[in-house]
Parts: sequence; C-alpha cells; structure tokens
Amino acid sequence: MSSPAAALSSAQRNAVAELLRVSPVADELGRRFAAAGHELHLVGGSVRDALLGRLGDDLDFCTDAHPDRTLELVRGWADAIWETGRDFGTIGLQKNGLRLEITTYRAEAYDGVSRNPTVEYGTSLLDDLRRRDFTINAMAVSLPGHQFTDPYGGLTDLAAQVIRTPDTPASSFSDDPLRMLRAARFAAKLRFTVDDSVISVMTSMAADLDRITAERIRDEFTKLLSGADPVTGLRLLVDTGLADRFLPELSGLKLEIDEHAQHKDVYEHTLIVVANAVRLEGGDGPDFVLRMAALMHDIGKPATKAVGRDGRVSFHHHEVVGARLTKQRMKAMKYPKDVIADVVELVALHLRFYGYGRGEWTDSAVRRYVTDAGPLLPRLHKLTRSDCTTRNRRKAAALSADYDALEERIARLAAEEDLARVRPDLDGNAIMELLGVPPGPIVGQAWRHLKELRLDRGPLSRDDAEAELMRWARERGHI
Repeated sequence: MSSPAAALSSAQRNAVAELLRVSPVADELGRRFAAAGHELHLVGGSVRDALLGRLGDDLDFCTDAHPDRTLELVRGWADAIWETGRDFGTIGLQKNGLRLEITTYRAEAYDGVSRNPTVEYGTSLLDDLRRRDFTINAMAVSLPGHQFTDPYGGLTDLAAQVIRTPDTPASSFSDDPLRMLRAARFAAKLRFTVDDSVISVMTSMAADLDRITAERIRDEFTKLLSGADPVTGLRLLVDTGLADRFLPELSGLKLEIDEHAQHKDVYEHTLIVVANAVRLEGGDGPDFVLRMAALMHDIGKPATKAVGRDGRVSFHHHEVVGARLTKQRMKAMKYPKDVIADVVELVALHLRFYGYGRGEWTDSAVRRYVTDAGPLLPRLHKLTRSDCTTRNRRKAAALSADYDALEERIARLAAEEDLARVRPDLDGNAIMELLGVPPGPIVGQAWRHLKELRLDRGPLSRDDAEAELMRWARERGHI
C-alpha cells in the first residue's frame, strides 16, 4: 500500500465488491430482522476480510435479538440450523452455500478467577463493538441498509496494518486474557504490527493467560502457527513472556553462548527452520504437523548440551529427548493423539539423514528409513531439508545434493521393491502352515524375523523365505 489514503480507498473498493457478492443472502436476512423490529449487522472478521478483499463463505453477524428470537426468524428460511453455540448467544445456519453465525449483542468478561467467560447480552451495537478484541475487528455494516459503523478507527488501523484494542489494552485483556495470544495470532495471519502499547500490556499481564483453558490456548496457537508468517507471531510470544505460560520450551531454546563454547543459536535456527518449512509445504495450505515438528525438532538440545575438552558443544541424543518433551507438551495442550504421534515421530526421525553423505548407508538403511517414516516420509523430506540453515554455501549445497541423491535412491528402490508396503515374504497363514503351529506368539516372532530379513536383504524368493523361516524355527526349538 503506497499511502494511508490509497489504502483506505482500496479497502473500500474491496468491501463493495465483496459485499455485493454476499448481499443477496445478507440483505434478505437483514430484511427479515428489520421487519420483526430487530437490528442486524455484518460484523467483526467478516467486515475486516471484506475490506481486505478476502471475504470467505463464513459470515458473522450481530443483532439485538436474543437466540430464541433469532431461531424464530431463520426457521423456514435457512437451509440448515445448528444451536451448538446457543449458550453463548450464537445461532449457526447455512443458506445458499454460505455459513452464517448470528450472535446477540453481548458483553462478556472474566471474574479474574474462572477459566471461561461469563456471557451477558448487551443492548447496543456500539457497546458490542467496544468489547471486541481489536479495532480491525470492531467494524460493522448494517443490513440491509449497508451503513458502515467504525467507532474506534478500525479502517484507519487496517490501512496502517496495525493491531490495537478498542478499549485500553489492560481492560481488554482483563476481559479475556486469550486476546493477548490472539494479538500474536493476527500478527502472524495478517503480517500486521502490534502497537507498542499493546505489547507492553501483553508483557505485564502474561501471567493472566494461566486463567485460560488449555483447549482455548491450543486452538489459538494452532491458528498462529498456521498463519502466513508464524515466525512473527512466535517472536511476540517469546518477547512478551506469553510462551513461558504454555510452551516454555520455545524460550528455553535461547541457550547461553560464550566465547569458549560457541554453537549455533538454537532459537534463531529454529525460527529459520519453521520459515523454511512454510516455504516447502506446497500449495495445499498450512501443514500444522510439519510446522509443529519444525518448531519442536531441537527442544531436546538444552537438556543434552555438553561441552567437550576441546570446547566443542554437543547435543547427543537430543532427538530422543526432544520427542519425549514434545509428547509431554502437546498432551498438556490437549492435542489429539494422532497429531501428537505424527509430530513426535518427525522429531524423533529428523536426524536420521545426517551421515548419508559419508557413504555409510546400505540399501537396508534406506529401506528402514522409508519404513520407519511410513506415511510421514514426504513431511520428513521437507523437515530434513528445512533443517539445513548453514550460511556456508558449499556445505549447504553438499547437504542438498546428498538429500537429492537419497530421494533418488528411495525412488529407485521403491520402484523395484514397493517400499511403501514392506512386508515379510511369507504371511501369517504361510508361517502357521509351514511350522504347524496355531495362532500365537510364535507366529508374530517369526513374522517380525522375516520382516527384518526383508529390510536387510530386500525381497526374497519363496524358496529362500521358507528356508530362512525353517532355519529360524530350528534354532529356537520350534520344530
């Protein structure tokens, strides 16, 4: 944007175009509310996104009508209705492919002790806008009249790309401490700058985040890490002390460096790895698992740091420690088990590639690399490449060439051996038939032995596989 005036003009043109797209549904809904004597406004993120030219198919509205009255007005008109947010004053519905949420004017606040907000219905649009998190989310457009309401300068802040609160930051964050984390999230999403006064209060009130449930923190943090510029948001979390309240391992990466024991700045390296992962994830949208693995891949280093007699620093087995710490932290943040398992596995595997360039990897080692990674292999490729942050161009080029060679080797073996589905050359039924045993532990032990052989030697002929099975069984007295 060349100037604030030009930015405002552009934003207003965007809004007109976006509102025209959704106005058939929005205006029709507005007329229903007006005929019943109620107000309806497009509000918050929907207005902000319209001004940015990126309004989606999810629209937010506010009204003076209470939820029961809203239900009366949309029944028979909406294609579908859901009431999951009814206790918080919100009714959801679908119409012509658009998802709409209609929320009663409200004033919600914390009592300073509980971990969830108490909801009280408000009486006016201005009061509703005042209790919203940021000025860029405190704008409204009336329906069907399209009157623009912006009492706190949200349009100007949007043009200046700055994040401020409608009320004083202290008052706003006291109402809902999660807004401090949300400020960092919007900085990451929109690439906006957080106002200095807001940052100051975020720092002084960071401990108030402890009043928020782990689930709400998790959801905001996930959105932050999935933003267009997660590194900006992560720096804000560390600089304000917010990270220490729910992800202290991130700040812990700032290891002390002295002139006698030099090593790469692990914190800065980690942020670069996250940025690299964002660039490599492709066009399918944010990959939270990859980004989280990039963020956590080195968190085992502080606990494993050692200085040798030569003054060199080492972090032996930090991937093992890091995987354990990652599992503990993500469980505390209430992430789903499958998401935790994927991130932990990537952290555990992220060092496996190093050493490949020294020519030490056999075909067996490549098979095990692919098999251990399983469906995570594409992400492991990206994580490993992201982890190369050396400024030494020759070293960086060598690492890149080595990984190119590894991927080519994987592709060759995959074509020859179907690496994606490495299985023993004999299945359980064949094992039971040849050994004359019923289902039980012996079958499983034999199956695992044959799989190890498959990884070490590649595919075996039927005769060779049977001979190996019988040899294994004789050595253990099973036949």
